[in-house]
Amino acid sequence: MAPSDTRNDEPQAAGTTTAGAASNGSDAAAAPKSRLTAITLDQKSISHANPNVEHERQVAIYDILDANEFALDGRDDGPYTLHLSIVEDRLLFTIGTQGSPPTFTVLLSLTTLKRTIKDYFLVCDTYYQAIKTAPPSRIQAIDMGRRALHDEGSLQLVERLKGKITLDHPTARRLFTLICALHWRG
Repeated sequence: MAPSDTRNDEPQAAGTTTAGAASNGSDAAAAPKSRLTAITLDQKSISHANPNVEHERQVAIYDILDANEFALDGRDDGPYTLHLSIVEDRLLFTIGTQGSPPTFTVLLSLTTLKRTIKDYFLVCDTYYQAIKTAPPSRIQAIDMGRRALHDEGSLQLVERLKGKITLDHPTARRLFTLICALHWRG
């Protein structure tokens, strides 16, 4: 996978509960409720074969926790924790509140995202080949296509989660990166 559109290169370990970067010295009670403070990945759902994909997972988790807007529609009991897994070709969001066991699940078919994910993987493979020998103009053109697919996938994700989970655009983009990295089988 090509580098995601991230702001930081200080990843946290994927697959482990990670405290959010929101603990910047301010009072936790004053922190917004509509956010994620921890993300875990089902270890059976991920492949550890490719260091680029592992890095993408780590960076996506770090960036989501650094800044995100994530709310369960009709609820105001955040901040939330998220466990992602793939179950029978479906993406399972298992959501809890901070310090409590998971209380809410969303099962999302990957069917509508599969084509975009597949195209994204193809462009990412092309990108990695291009950075070895292609001129900067070719790399830039491939990267523009990758970003367009990334946007398309994040918009599809927001649409599929409508009525269940509300995300801001940057969080949706990072979640799409994480879903692609989680879905990657090599």
